[in-house]
Amino acid sequence: QVQVVESGGGLVQPGGSLRLSCAASRSLFSIYLMAWYRQAPGKQRELVAQITTGGSTNYVDSVKGRFSISRDNAKNTVYLQMNSLKPEDTAVYYCKSRLSPGLPDTWGQGTQVTVSS
Repeated sequence: QVQVVESGGGLVQPGGSLRLSCAASRSLFSIYLMAWYRQAPGKQRELVAQITTGGSTNYVDSVKGRFSISRDNAKNTVYLQMNSLKPEDTAVYYCKSRLSPGLPDTWGQGTQVTVSS
């Protein structure tokens, strides 16, 4: 079992930056995959970025070059650095963990990101 808790959301102007944090309840070395998803009003939840135990990363095309996912193993925390934010990045951002392939995913409660002038 693992629990994850997100933090770091807020209101930011277009072009600004935010860093989201996802704190896990166990060592990241024991977690196969950590990911950030987002869901905007009226839209389906979509994958934003993911990182594996080995450090491999993957991003949705719309955030490539602007967002960066990273992990701090000492703090059991995964980050999502978001730069050059756009109004269309406005959404609730969720952290997801998967202990190993085939096991159910664990989701956090989400954190709101609003990009607006």
